[in-house]
Amino acid sequence: MRDVLDELVKRYEAGETVGLATVVATFSSAPRSPGAAMMVTQNDEAFGSVSGGCVEGAVYDLGQRVIENSQPVMQRYGVSDDDAFAVGLTCGGILDVYVEPVSQESFPEFGELAESIRSEHGVALATIIEHPDISRVGKRMVIWADRVAGDLGTTRINDAVVDDARGMLATGRTGTMHYGPEGQRRGEGMAVFVASFEPPPRMLVFGAIDFASAMARLGSFLGYRVTVCDARPVFATKSRFPEADEVVVDWPHRYLAAEAEAGRVDARTVVAVLTHDPKFDVPVLQVALRLDLGYVGAMGSRRTHEDRLDRLREAGMTEAELSTLSSPIGLDLGARTPEETAVSIAAEIISLRWGGQGDRLVATAGPIHREHL
Repeated sequence: MRDVLDELVKRYEAGETVGLATVVATFSSAPRSPGAAMMVTQNDEAFGSVSGGCVEGAVYDLGQRVIENSQPVMQRYGVSDDDAFAVGLTCGGILDVYVEPVSQESFPEFGELAESIRSEHGVALATIIEHPDISRVGKRMVIWADRVAGDLGTTRINDAVVDDARGMLATGRTGTMHYGPEGQRRGEGMAVFVASFEPPPRMLVFGAIDFASAMARLGSFLGYRVTVCDARPVFATKSRFPEADEVVVDWPHRYLAAEAEAGRVDARTVVAVLTHDPKFDVPVLQVALRLDLGYVGAMGSRRTHEDRLDRLREAGMTEAELSTLSSPIGLDLGARTPEETAVSIAAEIISLRWGGQGDRLVATAGPIHREHL
């Protein structure tokens, strides 16, 4: 929903009814992940995508039908990769797409949900997408860490789903949960799709240099909340890093330690140390490599890297801690410019996140799209 949120809010506030299509499950090499959304309007417009162009035409027609009859629909698209062209999902794989009407009448809690997403307060939306009693399909509940809005039908269902949805929200997971018709943990018959809208992951770039400017631009493009930090106020200015969400003047190790202490970094946070100056690098890496972060990389030549490792060992870092450091930083793309180097770093972050090998796809076999590690 996040990718169509602005347009959806506009239509909702105008009193329109729209058809909202959401990918709720994928199999094989499907091109979009659960949570990808497409919106169809009453005046024949479409926003977003559920398959990268493969089945959007069919989903558009389904969305128009949902607007007309106000009844949600679940539809499966695609078969095996070999037969994919025959059914329209030309990239192969299988998508389960849930299409529902959204309006002020059908979804009175949407305003609160949208406000939480926009203000980056963690929130989850749980929707019954399958149930033996068709009248229960489409019931929703908006779930925060400390409260809920909406009702899924019974106290037992509410309690089970709220408990599971909060667990999914805490880890940033989106997916479908299965229960018995009355919320039984080991039953089947009811499927509930939980969309988690956690705050965007953070990218912390240490070192206010030209490479950091390129990294901030690319990090923002990839959906990270980017912070550039440097102890030198003459370099760490907002005018030099307009794409960064914040520019901080502080010693990198002190800033990172304070953010960790405040709980503002997590397993999705990525750290890029670009200063290649030991008086900055070593202290901040001592902090970073002892945190549970998604990625820690440091710029520098192989000689700089070996010198850095020696300094970190002298500072008491263990081999296990040092093994999580990506240095020299990035994938071997032959990068030369700051922008190319930023692409190299981003490619390594993406590869580690999804379990890719960084190989050319033309030289590999098997599914292109991988499950999250």
